[in-house]
Amino acid sequence: MATMKLGSKPEIFVLEDLTWRCMTELESDVVVEVGEMSFNLHKFPLLSRSGVLQRMISEYLPPADGGGMCTLQLDDIPGGAKAFELAAKFCYDVKIELNALNVVCLRCAAEYLHMTDDYAEGNLITQAESFLTDVLANWKDSIKALETCEGVLPTAEDLHLVSRCITALASKVCASDAAASLLRNASVDKDALWNGIGSGDTPRGLPVASSAAAAASGMDWWYEDVSFLSLPMFKRLIQAMEAKGMRAESIAGAIMFYAGRFLPGLKRNTSFSNALSGFGGDAGSRNITPRAANVSAPSEGDQRYFLEEIVALLPTKKGVASTKFLLGMLRTAMLLLASPLCRENLERRIGAQLEDASLDDLLVPNLGYHVETLYDIDCVQRILDYFMSSTDGLGTGYTSPAVAEEGGSGLGAPQAGTPSSSLSPITMVAKLMDGYLAEVAPDTNLKLPKFQALAAVVPDYARPVDDGIYRAIDIYLKSHPWLSESEREQLCRLMNCQKLSLEACTHAAQNERLPLRVVVQVLFFEQLRLRTSIAGWFFVSDNAAAEADGARPHPGGAIVPKGARAGALAEAEADTDAEAPEGKEETITDVKARVSELEKECKSMKQEIRRLGKPRRSWSLLTRKCGFGAKVQQAQPAMNGK
Repeated sequence: MATMKLGSKPEIFVLEDLTWRCMTELESDVVVEVGEMSFNLHKFPLLSRSGVLQRMISEYLPPADGGGMCTLQLDDIPGGAKAFELAAKFCYDVKIELNALNVVCLRCAAEYLHMTDDYAEGNLITQAESFLTDVLANWKDSIKALETCEGVLPTAEDLHLVSRCITALASKVCASDAAASLLRNASVDKDALWNGIGSGDTPRGLPVASSAAAAASGMDWWYEDVSFLSLPMFKRLIQAMEAKGMRAESIAGAIMFYAGRFLPGLKRNTSFSNALSGFGGDAGSRNITPRAANVSAPSEGDQRYFLEEIVALLPTKKGVASTKFLLGMLRTAMLLLASPLCRENLERRIGAQLEDASLDDLLVPNLGYHVETLYDIDCVQRILDYFMSSTDGLGTGYTSPAVAEEGGSGLGAPQAGTPSSSLSPITMVAKLMDGYLAEVAPDTNLKLPKFQALAAVVPDYARPVDDGIYRAIDIYLKSHPWLSESEREQLCRLMNCQKLSLEACTHAAQNERLPLRVVVQVLFFEQLRLRTSIAGWFFVSDNAAAEADGARPHPGGAIVPKGARAGALAEAEADTDAEAPEGKEETITDVKARVSELEKECKSMKQEIRRLGKPRRSWSLLTRKCGFGAKVQQAQPAMNGK
């Protein structure tokens, strides 16, 4: 911390029972009272430095009895007794030390006392201003100086000390942000150079030391320092950073850190009062300030005001604030009964990036006066509606039904090995909502219309597979056994039986909770899938048999007659010889061997189908009517809904 020493004489002030006495040969002839403190001083040192004290002493009228010393009242001096003590020592040329924690208060006190160069050269105002320039050149000292401005408002505002501190801080942070951005860009350019060779030079215009520090510490190095500021000062600092072009990601990161420090709902912390009360006077400790020391706990109104201000301060850019943080703020806003505008703002922000939410964070407890369900279903419904009504276009990642059909298989089964990162946002939200529905389904107070309304918001094409919604429906049916047959059928319309996996179909075919019509649909589509698979195998087998009998399948799929075998075979062999590389020709023996292998596989598959095609229990008559001759898989899957 920067310091500056003034004065040359040794200490001559002694404190005795809230009274400062000047231990000199001359007796004191003036008493200055500042609050509870009294200063027994001499007129001449004060007259030679302060215009206000000169005027007050000249205008002083002694009592009628003529007794007593000249007594002056300075209760409204900025900085109080501590600031006047330093000013008085300066008048006596006693050694004092200026630092970042007292220079602002001393500068305001000097202005109040009118200690200009008109009364003495190099007076206190000039000395304080000179040292303040050095303070604002350092980040840590600027933070401390801004903290002490809280105790001397509005004098610090009138002297533009607050704005000078904020401008200095914002300039330093924005310069560091720009340096880090240039270093990142330089790193990308270096990696993209031809043959991987880069110069490794520091970006032009940036000092080597500052560039290295920015790269090593990251962009969050200043978050903790500014989190000790009061809310008004923090707001002004953030607004100054935005005005200077600070990146929204860095601003949002600082706001999230600040909110997490003081909101009990986000992070357990007892220092919330610091954010509202400010740092007044000589704030030597950053954990408890003199003004906040007497505050035991923040009121609910203070917390509500704090939260609403933080929400309004967040950048509007999508994705800069994490969805987890926004959902935590929403839960806290509901607990504190924040304004509807604040909650709507949070719900819209969450809806815009709902694909990044996790299921645990989405389970918002119901805190309403009339609690019907365990979780706030209406809140999630609004968030989902905001997501679906987003006008972000391609940025939202919506996939049209035509594109969804082209990207999936014929029956909606997902392709193996597809990474989750390749899923569109709406598909990720559909999976998230299926999990949410499964979590809230056991609630017996959850009405069927509300469950249906929430599940129906996600379009059918957003779900490549309907196993998730089937699981949620099964859990709901298990927890609500009193539903009528028509209500069960109405609920099951939420899923598409054609898009169930083989495991889900096997489970659904034996699920007694499902309506009979749904079971029939599941069996029918499973039979259709099986027939399609068998037809493909029969096509291969017939072509292999025709090849063995003297015919050869045409490239287009037709069978070449036996009489035309010679010409076609010769032509095909000529084409094969022309196209195949040297040493890679396929002989007739290889073709016959492959055909023989296909015949064996087809024969074993038919035997397996006959073995599995025996009817079981009460389903035998139903499967015969439907033409369902086999089940591809008998193993009972571990479905949670069973």
